[in-house]
Amino acid sequence: MDVVDNRERSRFEIDLGDGAVAFADYKVLSNGAILFPHTVVPPAHEGKGVASALVRGALASAREQGLRVMPQCSFVASYMKRHPETHDLLDPAYAKLLGVA
Repeated sequence: MDVVDNRERSRFEIDLGDGAVAFADYKVLSNGAILFPHTVVPPAHEGKGVASALVRGALASAREQGLRVMPQCSFVASYMKRHPETHDLLDPAYAKLLGVA
C-alpha cells in the first residue's frame, strides 16, 4: 500500500483502488510537532492493515522531517504505544500520557 502525503488536504492517504480512500489527517504545528487528530478507513477495508500502513507512512514522514508526534487519534496513539521503535518520535507530553516516558 502506497501512502501519499496530500499536503493540500493535510492528510496522508492510501488509494484503495475501488474509489475509496483511507486517510490520516494532520496539522504541522509551529513548535516542530505534527498533530494527528483523526484516521479514517472505509468500513469495507477495515481489518486489512490499512490504518497501520497509514500510520507507518505518516510516522516515517514525521521522522524524515524531524517532527515530534502528538497522537490525538486513538488509533495512532495505540499504534505508537505498541511499537517501541516509534517512542522517540512522541512529544514528551504524549509520551507521558501513553506511559512510555
